[in-house]
Amino acid sequence: MLNQLILTGNLGNDPEIFFGSEGDPVTSFSLAFRSGREKTGWLKCVCFNKNAEIVEKYLHSGARIAVVGYLQQSKWKTNEGENRSSFEMIVSSIEFIKTDGRGFEDRNDKPPF
Repeated sequence: MLNQLILTGNLGNDPEIFFGSEGDPVTSFSLAFRSGREKTGWLKCVCFNKNAEIVEKYLHSGARIAVVGYLQQSKWKTNEGENRSSFEMIVSSIEFIKTDGRGFEDRNDKPPF
């Protein structure tokens, strides 16, 4: 079964980096995208390894990007026993559309893509 999602949008916050149990970098951020004519949708995006390093170094709140990945659903029960779920996008590739140049201060510092 094919599960691929392509979105363009703006980061709603600066990416947060943390490290998995094996020490691999992981970043997450919220992506705001157009959802219908006058609605904004929000989706949590998660990047691993090299993509996580790129996102953490070069992207910031407000940056416009295109992302390709797949949806993953998480399910849990609250302390009150209610069933809850949420979706997040696991990012496989990123394309920069517009940033304000943060992370590119050194002219020899080229993004690794």
